[in-house]
Amino acid sequence: MTPKHIILTLLLMLCPIGMAAQSTIKRNKPKPAVMKPKPAAKPKAKPKAKPKPAPRRNSTSHSGSTSSTVSLSAELNKLINNMVYVSGGTFTMGATSEQESDADPDEKPTHSVTLSSYYICKYEVTQALWRAVMGSNPSEFKGDNLPVECVNWFDCQTFINRLNSYTGRNFRLPTEAEWEFAARGGNYSRHHKYSGSNHIGYVAWYGENSGTRTHSVGTKQANELGLFDMSGNVWEWCNDWEGTYNSYSQTDPTGPNNGSYRVLRGGSWTNQDWGCRSSTRGYFPPIDRDSNFGLRLALSHL
Repeated sequence: MTPKHIILTLLLMLCPIGMAAQSTIKRNKPKPAVMKPKPAAKPKAKPKAKPKPAPRRNSTSHSGSTSSTVSLSAELNKLINNMVYVSGGTFTMGATSEQESDADPDEKPTHSVTLSSYYICKYEVTQALWRAVMGSNPSEFKGDNLPVECVNWFDCQTFINRLNSYTGRNFRLPTEAEWEFAARGGNYSRHHKYSGSNHIGYVAWYGENSGTRTHSVGTKQANELGLFDMSGNVWEWCNDWEGTYNSYSQTDPTGPNNGSYRVLRGGSWTNQDWGCRSSTRGYFPPIDRDSNFGLRLALSHL
């Protein structure tokens, strides 16, 4: 074989090998990745702003306690400021001439009474004061400035004891004699039939003008001492047991040592005019409550 034939034979033998290698290279070459466009990133949601916490409020009980304390302090200050000084003196107690035509037998005989000086409140005890001290309101007719009612004599003592523990003073119910002297205007008395006037409508809420209910204290005319509602609105408990009058003179009387009934004075929104006179006497068992039974405070010393 000539060299030319040998070279040609070798070329023919190598040709399939090259094609197979090329084919192998082409099969194994990774396909170019299809570059899909990346989806736009979702915008991150902004975190919601947390609501600012509301200012902390005191618990109901604590808030109520603070409010009650403020209310009590305010009511006690008003009470002290409303105590009226009654200079001691001597007066005729009972069915005096201006009372005579309407006077009941228990208002007789008239007698001379001498009293030491004392203080008495300008107003009947209001529901606002009672609630501030007691934390409750027993009244049938509701209103801060209305007189408290539906209280018996023992309720009044409980109220007064608690009031004294708060104030360090010695509030009390007036004696019957103190009540009448103050209702008549004390040493400034003009000898009116009712407390402050001979015309009941000027000074009292009573059966003819009350509309069958109590009214705010201090809305009628005051008497000579500047005291309101001592005729009408509500009957006012006194400290005394009920007892009969005697003709002899007395000094700072406090009534009988015992009895079955406690005295009330002044008449009320349910009474006719004769029941609201300065010398009218009422008395009930000390356990009785009624929507026309209230109280007024006194003090021996401020």
